[in-house]
Amino acid sequence: MNQPNKKFYTPGEALQKIAAYCAYQERTHNEVRDKLFSYGLNGEETDDIIIRLSQEKILDEERYAKSFVRGRHRIKKWGRRRLMQELKQKGLSDYCIKSGLKEIDGDEYYANLVGLLEKKNALEKESHPVKRRQKLQLFLTAKGYEQDLIKIALDDLGKDPGEPAAGRRYA
Repeated sequence: MNQPNKKFYTPGEALQKIAAYCAYQERTHNEVRDKLFSYGLNGEETDDIIIRLSQEKILDEERYAKSFVRGRHRIKKWGRRRLMQELKQKGLSDYCIKSGLKEIDGDEYYANLVGLLEKKNALEKESHPVKRRQKLQLFLTAKGYEQDLIKIALDDLGKDPGEPAAGRRYA
């Protein structure tokens, strides 16, 4: 099982290549570090390149977190807990995670939760009310929404929009 000859780069070549890699889409320090190691660079060379990319604002984890949160929240409709967990897994600092989560609009957040709930409720085949509620709650929990908001949304499910909400708090 021969692997194809792996090309190794000088630090100068690696800098150009990794700058293009970062320009294509936002990256974390860990992603860049792994890529630089795959180019055959040592730890000191890798750290020097990461520092330079950060100074030139080519690599910015706070910007990455904001972009990640906006995309996953708007497209995949993930909740704050799931977003936070994913960002922690990628090795981002608490500061970057908090900064990224500020990108979420409270009204849009609750509207996404209700939209997901209504869509899932329409597709759910379970007829027993308690089991149905548990399944809906489990689905929304897996999406990363907070239990208090899920409870409010479930309590409001099926009510007329004109009826008063059960103490709605958006964010």
